[in-house]
Amino acid sequence: MSALYLLEPAAPGPTWAPFAGVRPLSELRAGVWRVRERWEAACDREATAILGSHIDGFHESDEPPVRPATAVSGPAIVADATFAPAGDRLSLRSARRLTHAGVTVGWVVAADEQWHGPHEHGEAVEVDGLPLRGAFDLVTALERFLGEDCDDMRAAPSTGVPEGSVVLGDPADVVVLGAAVEPGVVFDVRHGTVVLEAGVEVRSGTRLEGPLFAGRGTKLLGGFFRSSVFGPECRVHGEVSTSIFLGYANKSHDGFVGHSVVGHWVNLGALTTTSNLKNTYGPVRLEAAGERIETGRQNLGTLFGDHAKTAIGTMLATGTVVGAGAQVFGPPTPPRYVPPFAWGGHTAERMTADGFLRVAERVMPRRGVELTPDRRRSLELTFARSTAP
Repeated sequence: MSALYLLEPAAPGPTWAPFAGVRPLSELRAGVWRVRERWEAACDREATAILGSHIDGFHESDEPPVRPATAVSGPAIVADATFAPAGDRLSLRSARRLTHAGVTVGWVVAADEQWHGPHEHGEAVEVDGLPLRGAFDLVTALERFLGEDCDDMRAAPSTGVPEGSVVLGDPADVVVLGAAVEPGVVFDVRHGTVVLEAGVEVRSGTRLEGPLFAGRGTKLLGGFFRSSVFGPECRVHGEVSTSIFLGYANKSHDGFVGHSVVGHWVNLGALTTTSNLKNTYGPVRLEAAGERIETGRQNLGTLFGDHAKTAIGTMLATGTVVGAGAQVFGPPTPPRYVPPFAWGGHTAERMTADGFLRVAERVMPRRGVELTPDRRRSLELTFARSTAP
């Protein structure tokens, strides 16, 4: 069977802030599933490796190993990590390239050949899906894929509607896969399926509007959640709309998060609120590392990098980017770009590597995750890359 490799951009740049150099783009969620998982489903095989130097040494949990983008020996498939396939299984019998709207997004390497980099040669097979122009397009991918991803799980062995719940719509669209749901929870499935994985807890006073997915071990602690994905082991309260929580994030108090991406190990202080619409109703532009980025989106909140944290009462402007590891406190409204590992957000002061790792040592065991030597080294490399001049 052919090996599957995910090809990362050589230099993702500011359009992929706050995740470039922090985690593989293929490990970001496009709908319920990560980009890698979407390619694995489309190609019907597990990924062998991630090819990319911008995340050299990255280690987290179940991702394939990261290696430089050197030659690949066939039989193999090399897939573009900035493209999210729709999930339909591909027929690759005669293909040498995979294309979407005339753009090559993958390469099929024959058994007696080597792949040495992107090319435009050979017969092409069209792939349905979504090109990802930057981190902001993870929200676009959520809008495109979430409904069908959740609908695909309707055939799973659900325990049915929990006792004491209120269902608006078809009860078959409530998919409970070993979750604990207190009486008084409202499932509004008139616009999409709600899926709760094993170990999820939903407290009384929570309203879930589909399509919505809550991953393993997540706790929904009251409030209104709609059209969102919560990765494993999140804690969420308040109001969340059209947002992606990648995993292990904490938003345990009131406050609104809309059309946003929340990285791993983010902690949002009480009443942290994101604006997701400009007063002019115009398209949102991002500012990252001195570059202005046109997103073409009318609704866009905040992109939070891994391990970022906000103080209580933080008010974030439309289209804010908060870098990995940033500690945001001080005036209620931070700048629209907060650099990685900023200390406060309004000055040039930065966290130290030792200080960052001490916080990680305290936080990660709270979710049952050990900061192993490999994980520590991965975080050290993230800090070094993100703070390099």
